[in-house]
Amino acid sequence: MIDPGKAVKESSAPPPGVPAGKKLVAAIIFGTAFGFLLQKGGVGKYNVLIGQLLLQDFTVAKVMMTAVVVGMIGVFTLHHFAKVNLDIHPTRIGAQIIGGALFGIGFALIAYCPGTGTAALGQGSWDVLFGMAGLIAGSYLFAEMSAWLKRTVETWGDKGKVMLPDLLHIPRGVFVPAFALIMIIALYAMERFTIL
Repeated sequence: MIDPGKAVKESSAPPPGVPAGKKLVAAIIFGTAFGFLLQKGGVGKYNVLIGQLLLQDFTVAKVMMTAVVVGMIGVFTLHHFAKVNLDIHPTRIGAQIIGGALFGIGFALIAYCPGTGTAALGQGSWDVLFGMAGLIAGSYLFAEMSAWLKRTVETWGDKGKVMLPDLLHIPRGVFVPAFALIMIIALYAMERFTIL
């Protein structure tokens, strides 16, 4: 059976330009909705975030896993019916280990990530301002080093555009529902067997 998602016409030509004003409006709308959902999910609160890092409160893990399940089913379903293309970023082991470690260290130091930090700032948690200053400084430093990083770190362990189902040689139609079921069981176990 042909996966209709693979029949989506892809072009090497750059996508048609979208006026900057429309992009900005879309970014504000989706950013506001994302921040609202983070705040309503309780993951903009310092005590919830630090509780996750101390393995005492699994609210963040539950929110993230729920988002992964819903997003995965939604995106792969749309792709199956040829409504979207998958935008797969290359797997670069060296860059992802170093970037993940830096992200984790920063998260552990201030108990906020960029998304939750912005939601926390919006609800008046001024302590996150130090983290936001670090975020801006880190972004500037990354931009300044990007040419050098592309020649060095981003070439370490470059595996190209791969996905877990393809790597495991499991059809996506089998992998997605099976992985979603595992995540749902894990969510139920966390809800059932954790105190908070």
